[in-house]
Formats: sequence, C-alpha cells, structure tokens
Amino acid sequence: MDRVIEKKKGLKPKTIALIGAGIILAALLVRIILVSGTSTYRTQKDKLTISAVEQGSFKDYISIIGTVMPITTIYLDVEEGGKVVEKIIEEGEMVKKGEVLFRMENNDLNLQILNTESQLAYQSNELRNTLIGMEQQKISNKQQLLNIDYEVVRLRRNFEQNNTLHDKGFISREAFLQSKENYELAMRDRELRYERMVQDSIFRENQKSQMNNSLHNMQQNLFMVRQRLESLKVKAPADGQLGTLDIEIGQSINRGQRVGQLHVLDEYKVVAQIDEHYIDRVRRELNGTFERQDKQFDIEVMKVYPEVREGRFQVDFKFTKEMPDNLRTGQTYHIKLELGQPVDAVLLPRGGFFQSTGGQWVFVLDDSGNYATKRSIKIGRQNPLFYEVIEGLQPGEKVITNSYDTFGKNDRIELK
Repeated sequence: MDRVIEKKKGLKPKTIALIGAGIILAALLVRIILVSGTSTYRTQKDKLTISAVEQGSFKDYISIIGTVMPITTIYLDVEEGGKVVEKIIEEGEMVKKGEVLFRMENNDLNLQILNTESQLAYQSNELRNTLIGMEQQKISNKQQLLNIDYEVVRLRRNFEQNNTLHDKGFISREAFLQSKENYELAMRDRELRYERMVQDSIFRENQKSQMNNSLHNMQQNLFMVRQRLESLKVKAPADGQLGTLDIEIGQSINRGQRVGQLHVLDEYKVVAQIDEHYIDRVRRELNGTFERQDKQFDIEVMKVYPEVREGRFQVDFKFTKEMPDNLRTGQTYHIKLELGQPVDAVLLPRGGFFQSTGGQWVFVLDDSGNYATKRSIKIGRQNPLFYEVIEGLQPGEKVITNSYDTFGKNDRIELK
C-alpha cells in the first residue's frame, strides 16, 4: 500500500544561501549608491593626525613673546654740535651721573667765546671810564656849588651892610638896589645850578645802571657760551647702563642730534608685539604670567599702544609682585596673556586644518574608523592648545586635524 510522505517544514539550505547572497548584493548596491558621486581620497591612517573632541574648561589666553626692557630710557641728544675727538665709554657699560661719555670740539664756538670776551673787556673798560668821568663831574659840581655858596654869602653880607647904610643915609639908593639885585641873582643862580646838578646826577646814575646791566648781560652771555663749550663733553644724565652710542672718532654731529640712549636699571618692563586680531580684546590691567627657573612670575598690562605696524601692535607689561633675579635688557620670555575667564566648552585640539578650511569644516571619522567625511562646524575662540567648538561636533568624536592641503577637493577620506 502506498504511504503518503510528509514534506519537512523550514527553508532548505540552498534557499538560505540564495537569501544571504541577495542581502550581501543589496548591501553592496546600497554602498555603491551612497558612495557614487562622492570623491574619495585614500591614505594611510598612520600618516594622519587624529584628535579626539572633548568636553572641558576653555582657557581664553594667547601665548606671546615678551622682551625685557628698562621701564625708563633716556635718549642722548647732544646740546651742542661738533666733531668727535674722543670716545670714553663703550656701549653696554655701567655709568654714573655726570660721567663723560665722549668729547667733541668746535672751533667756531671757541672763536665766539673769544669775541664775547673781547666785547666784555671793551664794555668793562667803557664802564670804568664812565664811572671815572662821573666821579670827576661830581667833584666839579661840588666845587661849583661851593663857589656859588661862597658868592651868595659874600653878596648877602654886602646887601645887609648896604641896607643899614642906606637906612642911615650914608649911601645912595642906587648902590643899595644894585647890592640887593646882585644878592637875589646869586640866590636864583644857586637854585638853578643845584637843580642842574640833581638832574645831571640822576642822568649819570641811570647811565651807570644801564651800563651795569649791559655788563651783567655780557657776563651772562660769556657764562652761557662757556657752558656751551662745556656741553661739548657729553655726560651721562643719570646712573644706568649705556645702551647704544652711535658715534665714531672724527664724526661731525649736529646740535640736537640723537646719538644713543641710557637705560635706568631701577625698574624693568616687558614689551611684547601682539597680532592685530586681538587689538579690541587687549586692554590695561589684563593679567599675564611667564616661567623662569621653574617659577611663575605675574605681570599686568601697563600700556597698550594704538598704532598698528606690519599687522602687530605693542603692549607694555609691569611686574605686579616680585621680579626675577638678574634681569637683563633684551631677555625674552613666553608670556601667557589671559583675555577672559575659563568657561566649559567643547574643545578641539589645534592643527593645520584651520589654515586649509578657515575653521568652517573638518573631516570626522565614522565609528569604525575606516573613513572620514566632511562636516561643517563653527569655531569660536581659540588659545594656543584648543579651538572652542560652538556647533558641529560632539565630545568623543574623532577629527583629522593635520593640514588638508594634500586632500584636494575630495569629500571623503578612506583610511587603510
């Protein structure tokens, strides 16, 4: 008797194999579709710099190079021109106030001094002659006044005698009137002579005062000219270190010409040049630090110069606490200048990609780490170590941070 054979339930192995092949084929097709139209650049993974995005504290600071300079610098401008005949102090030497740095000569100035001395001698001689004449005139006036006083006394006595005789009738009236008129004329003459003597004395005293003033001015002029001669010895205006001294023996220097500078070493400042990108953020009283011999020193912005030259502007710092030992002019330090308070942010390590993309996009690795795709991002502030990421990246993602110049215009990087 025939027996019914029941069919086994489930998929046959052949069917399973066909289904698996179909799935693989579909995945390949999807990948081809996804990849089609996307340019790909293939490179070795170990040739790239791959950095992880992280969440952390963003410290808003910049790193700059500062140079130690004296806080006070005195420029050496010569007060008198001349030819350099002797250089006494060399650049870099320590000097004391009043110490002669170099010496010049000026023949025209020597001739001017001789002329001034000659004029002074002439004026002095004229004054002496005037004084002698005044004394002689004064004696002569006294003699004349003495004579007229004697004449007045004689004529008064004669008048008084004639007055008595006229009253007794012994002399004529004419003789009496004549003696009276002679006496009155002598009195008026004495008054006029005395008034003239007073005016003459006042005039001569004024003349004497003017000549004394003239002589005094000549002496002052001679003193000033001799001071100019002394100025040919250029001296240190203060204690300090001679910075530069741009002179040579035989060189002619004009009056007012700047020949060097003197550093007063009582206090120091740190001078730095900063990129103009930060000119709106750098202001007075910002804090900075630098390290020397494993010790940190604090400085503060003292002055911000408004001029921008060759894309940079100057900032002066002062020490807020202690200064390093044995500071020397010209020493350089790497300064960390704080522009703001630390904030929590998404951080991306700095890299050469920024010069290639301007920080507008990056290549982000997928989870497998086998390829990276282009992604737009937004970067905020930056410091020497990190960029502050505002949009486009999450902590834990990995980004290619080296330069993208070799990647061309490809949108996808495949890593081997």
